[in-house]
Amino acid sequence: MTEKGAGQLGVSPSDRCAIGISFGNSYSSIACTIDDSPVVIANEDGDRQIPTILSYVDGEEYTGNQAKAMLIRNPKNTVISFKDFLGQEFKSIDPTHCHAAAHPQDANGTVSFTIQDKVEGEPPSTLSVKEISTRYLRRLLQSASDYLGKKVTSAVITVPTNFTESQREALIRAANDAELEVLQLINEPIASVLAYDARPEAKLEDKIIVVADLGGTRSDVAVVASRGGLYTILATAHDYEFAGVHLDTVLMDHFAKEFMKKNPNVDPRGNARSLAKLKAESEAAKKALSIGTNASFSVESLADGIDFQTTINRLRYETIARKVFEGFNRLVEGVIKKAGLDVLDIDEVILSGGTSHTPRIANNFRAIFPETTSIQAPATSATAINPSELQARGAALQASLIQEYESDDIEQSTHPAVTTVKHITNAIGVISLSGDGEEIFTPIIAPETAVPARRTVHIAAPENGGDVLVKITEGGTHIKVTKPEPKPKENGEKEGEDEDEDDSDFDSEEEEEEHREKIWKIGTTLAEAAVRDVKKGGKVEVTINVAGDLAVTITTRAVGGKGGVRGTLPAP
Repeated sequence: MTEKGAGQLGVSPSDRCAIGISFGNSYSSIACTIDDSPVVIANEDGDRQIPTILSYVDGEEYTGNQAKAMLIRNPKNTVISFKDFLGQEFKSIDPTHCHAAAHPQDANGTVSFTIQDKVEGEPPSTLSVKEISTRYLRRLLQSASDYLGKKVTSAVITVPTNFTESQREALIRAANDAELEVLQLINEPIASVLAYDARPEAKLEDKIIVVADLGGTRSDVAVVASRGGLYTILATAHDYEFAGVHLDTVLMDHFAKEFMKKNPNVDPRGNARSLAKLKAESEAAKKALSIGTNASFSVESLADGIDFQTTINRLRYETIARKVFEGFNRLVEGVIKKAGLDVLDIDEVILSGGTSHTPRIANNFRAIFPETTSIQAPATSATAINPSELQARGAALQASLIQEYESDDIEQSTHPAVTTVKHITNAIGVISLSGDGEEIFTPIIAPETAVPARRTVHIAAPENGGDVLVKITEGGTHIKVTKPEPKPKENGEKEGEDEDEDDSDFDSEEEEEEHREKIWKIGTTLAEAAVRDVKKGGKVEVTINVAGDLAVTITTRAVGGKGGVRGTLPAP
């Protein structure tokens, strides 16, 4: 979560001005807290989602959308998609997304770029990816300082869960070179969960969350267990085959084919400048289709001096991009399976990243998960937070919580062990009898709860009071599948009699549907305790305490009564 030397700039807590930074491969965001509420900061151009791009023209440095516009006119001196190269050897990177811009080069094994960052006539500079990152972070800091009216000194920065130790260290060095103290590096999915859990209306409850971070060049999905305010990452997946850029490509191919219907011998994808124009307008059309049901595509001199204009509706877009949308579905289902869970175990799905604005993705997830699962995305929830702002908001909230502490204290209290602490695999709960004598398992401590943990529950005694036997057991979830029985034939029909063909097909489709529900399966009995002479209409209090070494202490007593029964099970 945090690295040694993160606070090496030595900023005293009283002098700190801290922000949250979501440093992405395609877009970045910055945020601060005002009156304990996170606010995403716009740069000087009014952009809250700032393209992670640097460009140089005649010695002038441009970032964000100004730099993005240079991809058409000045691609060789424009650096894009560089964040993931931090801390990596040249031989291990994939430069695919840099083909339309400055190309990464090998400089003694490290990734660098040769660009003309000075006035014409001066020799070009070879800049390491760390130096590029430093320059970009410096511009983000300037935007934040201008907004706040004072110099920003410190930040919490989000990183993907698969960022290696060397990548984290390289990011911290790049930030330090930009005169930025890194208070902490937090995992991107945790930042997204924080942004939701910190809302005034949010309830602190145990839940299993899927965070789908769908970005421009990569998609990252994590399954997170939230237990008593502590987050544990259960499984992660990272994918470079299904991301926003692939939706852009689908639209690029569509518009290119439409152009070639009228101009058979001219392919706009065959020329670098035409391709850059095609890509820029396709991305704009994609964003328009996330908001409305139609989008226009209009480019002057797309290829060979030919102007081109057309339109596309959302239904057509969703049809041609179906394979990419299905890829997102498989990615999410795969990581849930990797965590050893079922979609029925998931309480909440949070969509993060710019690509999450696409309504079809959220609607597909709505169909995958049961109705009880909340899907936090603009298309499925009126109260959803802007997916592009989630990580910056979460980072800003974390920054506001820890900025008053000394650097050493922050490092000790946010050690990486926080996300890898021991946690129980099965639930621990009590057995009670239903009216028909069936045993029912009631969980007290949910599975995947990090330890140490303590929970208390009250159990109703029999109506007339008396002795109560409390049975403590482990429990696991089980998916019960119920297949519907074949429909009986009506009006004396016999098997094999001719029926209307369409009706027959409809019935067989109905019969194929099955009902799935999550039920508790009773496991190993841990302990039994008898509570004597409980009053009429009384209750029994059961407290379960799981220690850090997984030893379990169980206490049972009558509510309002004296004494009780206490026992300890040694650590396994």
